[in-house]
Amino acid sequence: MPLTFRKSFKIFPGVRLNINRKSMSVTTGGDKGPRYTHSTTGRRTTSMNLPGPFGWRKTRKAR
Repeated sequence: MPLTFRKSFKIFPGVRLNINRKSMSVTTGGDKGPRYTHSTTGRRTTSMNLPGPFGWRKTRKAR
């Protein structure tokens, strides 16, 4: 089983700093709306929880 590392820190209300082995990212937004994640690798993700067992996610990779 591979070793993994992931840590998340709450900086301000609605803003989180996420750190893993290869990159860092900042997530803004909350539970009741869209969340935007920007990674140091250039990846950008927009996600939102929808009612019921549904969720929505769109990811754009670095150019």
